[in-house]
Amino acid sequence: MAQADLSSEIGAALPYLRRYARALTGSQTSGDQYAAATLEAVLADRDTVEGASTAKVGLFAMFHGIWVTTGAPVTEEAEGPRKAAQKHLSRLTTNSREALLLHTIEEFTISQVGEIMNVSIEEAEALVETARQEMADGMSGRVLIIEDEAIIAMDLESIVADLGHRVTGVARTRDGAVSLGAKEVPDLILADIQLADNSSGVDAVNDLLRDLGERPVIFITAFPERLLTGDKPEPAFLISKPYSEEQVRSAISQAMFFSSTETLRA
Repeated sequence: MAQADLSSEIGAALPYLRRYARALTGSQTSGDQYAAATLEAVLADRDTVEGASTAKVGLFAMFHGIWVTTGAPVTEEAEGPRKAAQKHLSRLTTNSREALLLHTIEEFTISQVGEIMNVSIEEAEALVETARQEMADGMSGRVLIIEDEAIIAMDLESIVADLGHRVTGVARTRDGAVSLGAKEVPDLILADIQLADNSSGVDAVNDLLRDLGERPVIFITAFPERLLTGDKPEPAFLISKPYSEEQVRSAISQAMFFSSTETLRA
């Protein structure tokens, strides 16, 4: 593969590597550091990427090699949500969460998941199924939905309820979100980017986090690349419109592991 072609394909895949890394770590900072380390590894040795079925698969395989070698999603010194995550994540089967994210959020085929993780197709499929079960049996909490389209809001409410969580309310505007957050504190926030009165879901979330403290947030957007640049404060959890039910279920289950609020039930 020509150098220019490889660079172009890696550049196109990089935002999604950031998304995957952030979801694994629950943090933009940590996730982007892993993504940067992966790029450095590719510059030092292109063989893994060039030998893969696609450059994107090779890039994620390079990341996975670094991930399994260097560590855990959080450190022993972590505090708050990240300390809670250490406890929650320690109960999961090794590599199952990674397989689920790769398959559902990043939309790799089971065969590609196996290639990335260097396991057989059968093992990759078993890891995804194990993760689905462990997430379903994980924990329940309160979810605030910020979404101005009624049909989408109803769909999200249904998915949240099916997962065993309780919806504290649905807000259509920035002010509405802040009001609902003050009435009942959520464990997790699920927010669209563009709201009914042209206000921003990002601004609504920032207002809520300032008032309520740190908690996981999942943003939904038709333009995920705009929030995966690594150049400014950006979300740790992000799903694309149009989304599938499985993507939403997976993202909520993953993000809930990084919540440490008192209302959360394991």
